[in-house]
Amino acid sequence: MASFKRISPGNWSFRYKYKDKITGEQREVKRRGFQTKVMAEKSYEELKRNIQLGFDSVSNETLAEFLEYWLKEYKEGKISKNTFRLHERNIKNHIVPYFQNIQLDELSHKLYQQFINQLIKSSYSKRTVEIIHGTMYGAMQKAKILKKIYDNPCTDVSIYSAKEKREKENKATIKFIPYDKIESFLDAALSDNYTYYIFFRFLIETGVRKGEALALQWSNVDLNSNRIRIAQSLDYEAESDEELFSDTKTYHSVREIPITNRLAMDLRSHKVRQNDNIFRLKKAYNDQLDLVFCRENGTPLPKSTLFNAFRRILKKAELPALSIHTLRHTHAVLLLESNVEMKYIQEALGHGSMQITSDIYTHVSKKIETDAIERFENHTKNIISGIEVRKITN
Repeated sequence: MASFKRISPGNWSFRYKYKDKITGEQREVKRRGFQTKVMAEKSYEELKRNIQLGFDSVSNETLAEFLEYWLKEYKEGKISKNTFRLHERNIKNHIVPYFQNIQLDELSHKLYQQFINQLIKSSYSKRTVEIIHGTMYGAMQKAKILKKIYDNPCTDVSIYSAKEKREKENKATIKFIPYDKIESFLDAALSDNYTYYIFFRFLIETGVRKGEALALQWSNVDLNSNRIRIAQSLDYEAESDEELFSDTKTYHSVREIPITNRLAMDLRSHKVRQNDNIFRLKKAYNDQLDLVFCRENGTPLPKSTLFNAFRRILKKAELPALSIHTLRHTHAVLLLESNVEMKYIQEALGHGSMQITSDIYTHVSKKIETDAIERFENHTKNIISGIEVRKITN
């Protein structure tokens, strides 16, 4: 049932009452600001049609209310703690303060682009803006799927200029430590500190994420069959030991992977070192955490100390500034250079699909390119030379 009203010259409104098909409750929608009654009637007909199609944008739900619902129902407990906190901070510190009490269905592409522009003017890095946008885009895509909005207003938003896009694409090349530089890097690590050496070596040999390695417990290491199980990640924001371990990045990241005989032998030696610390420190050693990589007293390696050590070792090995995540890329490239199948690499790295692995790591190593062209040349040698011979004889 709809009713129309002239509020003032050039300002018509309508009110529409209907019964919710799911809850059976009576609901009401109010719209105003139409120049004529005909325009109000046209808007009403469109609204009524969309309600019949199942769209739920008429619930007078604010953007803030939906974002809170999205976090609770679709993110909490389903993604890693760190990723959840990132979404939560983006919403609390940036999105809700800007849009305040705007209705969910009132958010337009134009308003959203203005929000992005405001973030950029506030001197946030383009990468930070991109991360905030990622939160909002994901939430609005879910709102579209739930038929709370007709289209995602965050689609095709502009963050980077054309020049910045080109520079970004040029910088997107995967960084890794080249094959002939790994030995010098590990030598520098060993001369710096044994703990850092065995940790960074483990990352190169397994390709696990830094947080996954820091959370690895001896109970998930089988040195008899040379296998490790990755089932958790370290949460540096945990307020107690009970909260120290969080979920892996995605459910695909929970995996069991083999390790080399040489790494298994070194892990045995590493365990002997830890046992010496346990015997020496006695109650001062936190053996309840059962960490494979830790400080002398069994507590987690500090993140800042780890970063500083990595930077120091790179400099000592005369390598450029890199992130610790580079060691994961290094492992993947070594596998590719070893002609390992892409499916194995995907499973070892814990990627959701082989396409992700292929998109990231294809064409990243000069050694792969050289080997490939040599194999091509050998395979086609007789064919190509035969053509050349025929050319000469003709």
